[in-house]
Amino acid sequence: MTNRRDLLAFAAVAGLAPSLALAAPPALSAADQALVDKAVAYLSGLRTAKGRFVQTDSRNVSTQGTIYLQRPGKARFEYDAPSGLTVVSDGAYVYVSDSRLKTFDGYPLKATPLALFLAREIRLDRGVRVVRVSRLAEGFSITAADTRKETRGEITLNFSESPMQLIGWTITDARGSATRLRLTELSPAGAFPAGTFVLKDPRTKRGGRP
Repeated sequence: MTNRRDLLAFAAVAGLAPSLALAAPPALSAADQALVDKAVAYLSGLRTAKGRFVQTDSRNVSTQGTIYLQRPGKARFEYDAPSGLTVVSDGAYVYVSDSRLKTFDGYPLKATPLALFLAREIRLDRGVRVVRVSRLAEGFSITAADTRKETRGEITLNFSESPMQLIGWTITDARGSATRLRLTELSPAGAFPAGTFVLKDPRTKRGGRP
């Protein structure tokens, strides 16, 4: 089962440890910049989507679930049983609920890696530093770090090109631990039911900030 440290690395890379020391990256080549522009255009057009995910923590333990996305700002990760985890971003905060442990935590969305691609306006040239662009077998990846240091660590977004699609990401926290998430069956979705992006505190039976 995913441990709490790995879950929080996924949901909010905010920690108290110093952020990763990153050397200034070289200027992007024209080809790399073209891929960054392509990714930004794709993410900007991704308004609502639903799919499945497989999350692998730093101990190589995997969990699965369903993801719901609604830009700007909203996301829901429902982990399959026997996990009791649910992670929801309501546009301002990211909430993490564990129904088995009866815990409920909240973090400002801007202090989590989710803010990078849930933003109303996706920018990889302002407040975010593109560390590297890498080619994959059937696509490419973009690794970015928050230059404002509101988010500690870095996130690598993976894309396929045929078709153009977000296929997952890896979050590396300030301690160097990586949590990988692979997306499958991600496709555009219509309107989601009311309450999809609301998470209630199981201890109080009320939603809101803990």
